[in-house]
Amino acid sequence: MKKTGRMHASRTILLAIVLLGACSCQGSSAGDGGQVSSGRAPETRARTCETKSRLTFTSGIRTIFEDSRGRFWFGSHQEGVALCDGGALTYYTVKEGLSDNQVRTIQEDQAGVIWFGTGNGITSFDGDTFKIHVGSNNGLAHPDHVGTWRSAVGDLWFHGDSEMRRGFDGQGVYRYDGRSLSYLALPLPETVDKENPYLVTDIVKGRGGTVWIATFPGVFKYDGHSFTLISDDTVGIEAGSERLHVRSIFEDSRGDLWIGNNGLGVLRYDGKTVSNFTNAHGLSIREKGQSRSLGRIFSIAEDAAGNIWFGTRDNGAWRFDGESLTNFTIQDGLTSNMVWTIYRDKRDALWFGMGDGSVSRFNGDSFDRIY
Repeated sequence: MKKTGRMHASRTILLAIVLLGACSCQGSSAGDGGQVSSGRAPETRARTCETKSRLTFTSGIRTIFEDSRGRFWFGSHQEGVALCDGGALTYYTVKEGLSDNQVRTIQEDQAGVIWFGTGNGITSFDGDTFKIHVGSNNGLAHPDHVGTWRSAVGDLWFHGDSEMRRGFDGQGVYRYDGRSLSYLALPLPETVDKENPYLVTDIVKGRGGTVWIATFPGVFKYDGHSFTLISDDTVGIEAGSERLHVRSIFEDSRGDLWIGNNGLGVLRYDGKTVSNFTNAHGLSIREKGQSRSLGRIFSIAEDAAGNIWFGTRDNGAWRFDGESLTNFTIQDGLTSNMVWTIYRDKRDALWFGMGDGSVSRFNGDSFDRIY
């Protein structure tokens, strides 16, 4: 691993987390949270996840989710979703009822129903039956289900760009309030670049009912009453310079918003100003080159110790301890240098969804492949 930063402080001591109840595919004990014991594998619901019936995914892991029953779901880029339940893997695709085989987000509602935001619509699964709520040929008729903007604790939020397949501009989101699913159009600026529309790339729920919505050209903040837009203008990007191309966002435990760009790197918003974190650490693509920079950010998470993690397209994962950055790559156990998603489970372990279709878990020093 490579460590860099303004101060080479001693490494943050990682807490040992006993991963009781986690599934461990392919017989290893890995961790998605920044804190996992590097000793003997903990007792889990199952030592292995059976993969004999089918090869593992190859198109990349877009999302990871642990449901209320302790089961883990792995959403792929093009091959549907895998459920790791105890010692068995079950695969679901459009043949079983998904609206699309690209699974971008996985959530659970208050009734225990699992929801999938896909590349073409939204599907729910109650354990027995799949139901397509939005899709090319199914579900809601957009003009009849335009909702009113509001936010509540149990809401589920989904990308709205599937509307593009249905004759609309797709620059909005869906909100499920436990009863109905509504489409909400984003309050767009007066001028919108048709070549770079406000298609949604990430959604996170923050403090006090705040919802952050990332789009390629900027980030919308909805506080339950009004909107704030972080854009090229508010960041201070001049015409002719590289523009915002947001792929991921994350609100940390201190309330700061981290913005991951595909090109500009990491931006940090403290509620008042936006600063370029990547440039401040001398890790821009311009300075370091694509393979050694913190420039193309696809995922962001925080571990139990308060360290911020960044998943990149080109050179693995980076951990920021508040003072310095440590880079983890395939030399530290990652199976790919593309980290598409980082997920912190209920035991504070960090799971990493990789570009090669595998899943790794951090063990405190390196990474163990579990799927």
